[in-house]
Amino acid sequence: MKFSVSKEKLLEGLQTVQNVVSTRTTLPILSNVLLQAADGQLRLTTTDLDVGVCGVVEAQISEPGGTTLPARRLANIVRELPANEIQVDIDAKNVASIRCGQSFFKINGLPEEEFPPLPKFENAKEFTIVQKELRDALRKTSYAISTDETRYVLNGILFSFKENKLTMVATDGRRLALVDIALEFSPAQEVEIIVPTKCVSELQRLVSDQGTLRMTVGENQVAFEINGTLLISKLIEGNYPNYRQVIPGEAKERVTLEREQFRDAVHRVSLLASDKSNSVKLVFSQNNIEIAANTPDVGEARESLAVAYKGKDFAIAFNPEFLMAPLRNLPNDEIYLDLIDEMSPGVIKIQSPFLYVIMPMRIS
Repeated sequence: MKFSVSKEKLLEGLQTVQNVVSTRTTLPILSNVLLQAADGQLRLTTTDLDVGVCGVVEAQISEPGGTTLPARRLANIVRELPANEIQVDIDAKNVASIRCGQSFFKINGLPEEEFPPLPKFENAKEFTIVQKELRDALRKTSYAISTDETRYVLNGILFSFKENKLTMVATDGRRLALVDIALEFSPAQEVEIIVPTKCVSELQRLVSDQGTLRMTVGENQVAFEINGTLLISKLIEGNYPNYRQVIPGEAKERVTLEREQFRDAVHRVSLLASDKSNSVKLVFSQNNIEIAANTPDVGEARESLAVAYKGKDFAIAFNPEFLMAPLRNLPNDEIYLDLIDEMSPGVIKIQSPFLYVIMPMRIS
């Protein structure tokens, strides 16, 4: 196997696929990238058996073939090489000789046959999604994914294809983020799947603002074809909880807030929230919100914001990190905070189909 390729293209290809490579694997082959050279293209594939990524770069192929080389080591070498054409020659024992300008490296690989194949999709359901819409939806939901491994069905995002829309939901039991994307598909295509966190992270790196992507849903796998890169992942098995019952009924009060101003005020006040209770209190009165935190042995912080509020005086407390998370990830200048009473969840909404439910905390 023999090929030459530009440094920029090879490095870009390796950076696209190397994130899924596990640093702590008991199988040496999973630390490697599969290189397959044929027809003017070098195909690069990595997998950790749960998530796999496959990308393609243009190359001059003198002798087609395949091998696997240590992914991170190869990326480190390529990154440091001078900006020239790189020549790679792989012998029958999977030893790669890499030449670039005056530099020469030799690294040991493993046979192509040992590399686990990516799954094939049969009788799968296919969807075409606008990349920008999916990118925005991932940004608006992914921060609410649970990191608690004991509730593994929450360690990902629910993708629900129903009634000509894709509903994406993430929750950790104390807050919930939901986005709807309008999408046309036949009733036979309706399906609900849970895409795990690692796949969500890779997806966020790969999606762009332009064009569409193809999403393929199989038995217990999902694939995304994005800008020439293929991302394949196992799905989380199990039933996602009924998220609709968490969404509160009609609000009694709606407060319109300037997103950045509110986020910055919450952030400043939260600097004095105690580690134990970790809450900030919102105190509503005529045309005003006071944001307050009080930690007996440390001190207290207060900040007032003028808002159009005509309802009754009341107070509600939230975890400041949970309150700020959607405010960091929404593009809108204005947001709505819908409230029922001190004990009911608060709901953050915007003009488009998005909502964020946040459970209140006990006011001490």
